Amino acid sequence: MIVAFLERKTLNLSAISDFFNTCALLMEICPLCNSNAELFFESKYFRCSNCNGIFVAKAYLPDSVAEKNRYNNHQNNVDDVGYRNFVSPIVNGVIKNYKPEHKGLDFGAGPGPVVASMLLEKGYQIALYDPFFQPDKSVLNTQYDYIVCCEVVEHFHRPGAEFSKLHKLLKPGGTLFIMTYLFEPGIDFPTWPYRRDFTHVFFYTFETFQWIKNRYSFSDLHLSERLIYLKY
Repeated sequence: MIVAFLERKTLNLSAISDFFNTCALLMEICPLCNSNAELFFESKYFRCSNCNGIFVAKAYLPDSVAEKNRYNNHQNNVDDVGYRNFVSPIVNGVIKNYKPEHKGLDFGAGPGPVVASMLLEKGYQIALYDPFFQPDKSVLNTQYDYIVCCEVVEHFHRPGAEFSKLHKLLKPGGTLFIMTYLFEPGIDFPTWPYRRDFTHVFFYTFETFQWIKNRYSFSDLHLSERLIYLKY
């Protein structure tokens, strides 16, 4: 395509500039695997041909003020029965696989750390980290038997860096528990409610988590609806 364009006799510098600017608008670098990604929907959603993730272009990422305001509007009360039921799969996953004496981390705990609260009620030891609401980075200086990320990974602006960090925070044999909605065959992306939250900026497929498993040398991957386990 480019060669054909350059062979036109009416070529001028302005046309060349316009052409390459247009090409740039149709391509982005995937923030998870650093591969080229092509425009997927509207002018801001791109899909990676390598890891199969879908993400929002850099120019459309929300700033930290808008993000925090949005999170403050979430109704994540630790005593809310509906929300406790919503997060119960990840809580039950921890209880099934770990004992109270094991050390855990709620990464991206948010303004209402419901998962941690439910585990603490059972006598579990779990530290909290959130860049907005629990910003104590000292908890990132140790390793954990398990880490929970409940409705967190879809907010990652730099998922490659974040998954690298999470892997390093796990003890050998540890487990990363994730809850997020996968983009699956049959979902109509334009009308998918999950993409309408502007703080949701990276969407995962089954292939995306397979790529994460292989890239960070996790030994096992388990997916069950909204719940994903990655075993170190």
